[in-house]
Amino acid sequence: MKFSLGAVVAFCAAAQAHCIFQQMSVNGKSAGLLKGLRAPNNNNPVQDVNSNNMVCGQPGSTSQDVIDVAPGDKIGALWQHVIGGAQFQGDRDNPIAHSHKGPVMAYLAKVDNAASAAQQGLKWFKIADDGFDTGSKTWGVDRMIQNQGWSYFTMPACIAPGQYLLRVEILALHSAKNQGQAQFYQSCAQVRVSGSGSFAPSQTVSFPGAYRANDPGILINIYGPMGQPDNGGKQYKSPGPDVIQC
Repeated sequence: MKFSLGAVVAFCAAAQAHCIFQQMSVNGKSAGLLKGLRAPNNNNPVQDVNSNNMVCGQPGSTSQDVIDVAPGDKIGALWQHVIGGAQFQGDRDNPIAHSHKGPVMAYLAKVDNAASAAQQGLKWFKIADDGFDTGSKTWGVDRMIQNQGWSYFTMPACIAPGQYLLRVEILALHSAKNQGQAQFYQSCAQVRVSGSGSFAPSQTVSFPGAYRANDPGILINIYGPMGQPDNGGKQYKSPGPDVIQC
């Protein structure tokens, strides 16, 4: 049987069960598709923790918009299989394949101008981490799928006013028992925080640099004795720093 090049490409694309963060919402109101985002133009993960693409994903779309948020706002990140939503009608891998279990995390880095700031050399601190719930045996990705692609967190009340890059990331662990096979999906939003907070992080991390390929939250077999992705019922600690405390 012969296949055309187009058919092969279409098959390979369909076989990918990946996703892209492509909309941000504030208190339930979306800023719009790719508005205020630095997002990759494909849904392939980053797998090298030392790659510069660990910051905001592979090079892709840019935006001059900066999204206004306030401390205490409910922030949403919309993940979809491809830019715009499902790859095709009945796409079962939208927003991501159910097998891609793992945490959803969010970081901030202070910048002078969110629309034009360079991504390299920034100092990041973690503001949200939706990991593994040992009671329900579910992951942050499971909750994102249940919310039709939206993952949510609250902007900490103590964040100081100013402009930031907001880095939102999924870490898919379905193949992470082999080093270099964990999958990172991330994009950055450009935000302007209002209010009168005064938080100044005492410890920050850099991307790349925050993660090592053999970190226990990255090089891990999440499958228990019965073959389920339940981490054997054990606690799971995401890579990187702890979430800040206000």
